[in-house]
Amino acid sequence: MNLDQVELGNLYRVSEVNVPKGAPQIKGQLEDIGFLPGEQVTVLRKGLLGKGPYMVRVGASTFALRQSEASMIEVESVAHV
Repeated sequence: MNLDQVELGNLYRVSEVNVPKGAPQIKGQLEDIGFLPGEQVTVLRKGLLGKGPYMVRVGASTFALRQSEASMIEVESVAHV
């Protein structure tokens, strides 16, 4: 699933960043701010009607992402112990 499809407050792990073929710089930008495979991520808030912007915590940092950016970040659920 992609980051724009997750439930608020749940913990996920970044699997992959998938960007359009003509925009490799976006992948670099997302990876530079911490969206790397294996990083834990949580969506804290979603904008109006559940659409962007999204307030996202990755690692120890909090960022705002557009819906288009969140849809490029593939995540998997982290099992609660």
